[in-house]
Amino acid sequence: MTSIPLLPADRPPDRPSRLVDDFTPRLLLPGEHSFCPGCGEPAVMRAVAELVDELEMTTRSVGVIGIGCYTGFAGALDIEVLQALHGRAPSLATGLKRSRPDTIVFTVQGDGDMVNEGLQEVLHSAARGERITSILLNNGVFGETGGHMTATTVLGQRTKNTLEGRNAPDHGYPIRLSDILAGIDGTAYVARGATNSAGNVSRLRRMLRKAFEVQAAGLGFSFVEVLTMCPTGWFIETEEAPDYLSNSLAEVHTIGVVKDITAA
Repeated sequence: MTSIPLLPADRPPDRPSRLVDDFTPRLLLPGEHSFCPGCGEPAVMRAVAELVDELEMTTRSVGVIGIGCYTGFAGALDIEVLQALHGRAPSLATGLKRSRPDTIVFTVQGDGDMVNEGLQEVLHSAARGERITSILLNNGVFGETGGHMTATTVLGQRTKNTLEGRNAPDHGYPIRLSDILAGIDGTAYVARGATNSAGNVSRLRRMLRKAFEVQAAGLGFSFVEVLTMCPTGWFIETEEAPDYLSNSLAEVHTIGVVKDITAA
């Protein structure tokens, strides 16, 4: 076997770099994004774009996007997209799905948008068994508006308005939304993944695929919560974010499949 020589690290390379292949998903429009270094949300949106394409759902899929940092992806997806008011994505998705039942409808919301601003929307959509897929991007902060505490912020987590860490007497306890939704009869699939390692991203893709398949089969409401990194809002260095997610958010919002009616 021929070994490939390593390029020297103490000086510029002798020949310019070249593009080996373009690995951009077909449904993700090319171009740079404006997300902070270390953010986990681009990995989620990439996975969604790849799966819609792989499952051959492109021409009948519509994404309903909430208000948050991820809203910037609304114009980067080569998928039909509707923009919802703060917290209202599940209701907009419900109306779309009921008027066009053959459409694959998914929502993308952050924890501030879904669990603070619009908690009743997702709870009632689940209780009605709406055949939509809701995706929660959970980093425990209102990232777009400065990084203050949300309803999912874990105890001890620093945010812009909990600089000493969230504490229960002053701020209450974090809401574990996946656990709540799993107890509602209208839900068919509930899972919680993460973006802080290659292995977790691979597991997340399987969760998202299953959620879309459950919707396509008409089995009920499907939900995937994703723990994402936000080193800017967490007041830590970028390289510390994956371990911080494991040692803080994931200790409370535990990773795994919470409910799957097809596994019985």
